[in-house]
Amino acid sequence: MPEGDTVWRTARELDRALAGAPLVRSDLRVPSLATVDLTGRRVTEVLPRGKHLLTRVEGGLTLHSHLRMDGAWRVYAPGERWRGGPGHQIRAVLATADRTAVGYRLPVLELLRTADESSAVGHLGPDLLGPGWDAEEALRRLLADAGRPVGEALLDQRNLAGIGNVYKSELCFLLRISPWLPVRDVPAPERLPALARKLLEANKARTARITTGDPRPDHRVWVYGRAGRPCRRCGTPLCTADQGEPGQERVTYWCPACQPGPAPGHTG
Repeated sequence: MPEGDTVWRTARELDRALAGAPLVRSDLRVPSLATVDLTGRRVTEVLPRGKHLLTRVEGGLTLHSHLRMDGAWRVYAPGERWRGGPGHQIRAVLATADRTAVGYRLPVLELLRTADESSAVGHLGPDLLGPGWDAEEALRRLLADAGRPVGEALLDQRNLAGIGNVYKSELCFLLRISPWLPVRDVPAPERLPALARKLLEANKARTARITTGDPRPDHRVWVYGRAGRPCRRCGTPLCTADQGEPGQERVTYWCPACQPGPAPGHTG
């Protein structure tokens, strides 16, 4: 699933491509929007909010989209071949005279009044990459359910918006805590939102996510996706297990030596 940094880059690309010019094509391919035509309106701005995208259009309208697991927006020049997937996966086409934005496999696509954006994103916690970032509020929300495993709490977008599975695993490793440790037992818990913000800020303009400081392709992350391979710190084989409520489990990676504490049965 795309994380907050990926959504931030997508919003910037869409804003550069669409903002300020009138739309010459509007094709929204979901049943609820089949009769909507935004042609002739200008896109005023495209904003990220956590993992959500808000495309604001003249007339007080906002096209809200969410990428979830495999959605994507792609931007093309006139005459350029669209390469984001087969045509039946296209859910939205927005075009100016100079650029065309194509939304593939978008599981969420809805048109809202801009004044009603809170109905889609009002539940979110402080946005790690937003101008209104509030570390104290994010910490307060994390601590409100202090018995919850920290890995689950970090993924809950109502606490702080933008963390996905990669950053959850990497953040817990960097802080040397088990993802199953209750939030109340995390030493100096204020480090959680502070380091999360630092990691996303450092990566928001990169296409290759780096948490180790080493840009080489096989050295960019500490634990994510490396089950069974040696820990970069201590050499212990890394472990993986599902974490989360039934039906909402997400795979978690950790080092049992560098991150001691509670852990489920796991594979390495």
